[in-house]
Amino acid sequence: MSFPRLRIASTALARIGVAGLLVVGAMIAPPALAQTSMDDPLDARDAKRVDRMEKVVRELRSIVYQFKQTGKPVVVQPADTDARLQDLTNRLSDLEQSLTRINGAFDTTAHELDEARRANTDLQAQVKVLGDRLTAIEQRAAAAPPAAAAEQPAPATAPLASASDAFSKARELMLAGDYDAAESAFAAYVQTYPDTPRTPEARYWWGKTLSVKGAHAQAASAYIGAIRGWPKTSWAPDAVGELARSLVTLNKPGDACAALAELAKRYPKAPAAVTGRAAATARQAKCAA
Repeated sequence: MSFPRLRIASTALARIGVAGLLVVGAMIAPPALAQTSMDDPLDARDAKRVDRMEKVVRELRSIVYQFKQTGKPVVVQPADTDARLQDLTNRLSDLEQSLTRINGAFDTTAHELDEARRANTDLQAQVKVLGDRLTAIEQRAAAAPPAAAAEQPAPATAPLASASDAFSKARELMLAGDYDAAESAFAAYVQTYPDTPRTPEARYWWGKTLSVKGAHAQAASAYIGAIRGWPKTSWAPDAVGELARSLVTLNKPGDACAALAELAKRYPKAPAAVTGRAAATARQAKCAA
């Protein structure tokens, strides 16, 4: 009976392990090759198996070498196909998240664009309403009883050499307290130089001299001409406040309140003195809070 011998051989082979099998395989390989033709399919399968075993041995040897070199636990990577599938899955997930963020950004941008369009439409409507109000105020002020002396200044003196000289001379008269002469000088400046950079300011000071004289209708007209376009100057907030005071005197509280509302919007950083007078005018006109 040969069975006991086979069991003994199997036990021996199990003890020597993979390395032993490789040695035994190397020893018995020549006779097998000598007895089997190169075209035997079994021999081809065996060769593939041996290649796989050698690959496994190389990988095990690399893992052991890595462990000896680093002393760190060795992480065995999954099969190449699984790793690629996992990488593709991760990339698809990242792409889906990116698309979600992009869609959200597009929705937000579209909403903001719609809001901006609506705000622009509202702003245009407000500008039109304010322009209409300013025109109406000017027309009503012009319809008041005219003061011939204020509207048509008598050119008592010869014109000065330049617009700058004319403006300086008018300011000197006003600072000296000669309001009649200052009124005539500023009126002459506006009539002679209607389009200079300082013409709006000349209208403002002209309105001041008219207010001192009690010509409130003409003063309101001068203030309106000064603030047309809502200039960003130091005197513009006071011009709006003075316009409101003239309108209250002319018994036009609604127009005065509209002017004061624009003062707060157009000149939020107006001086305290201007805002204080504006608050007193608002109380006098009984403007809504």
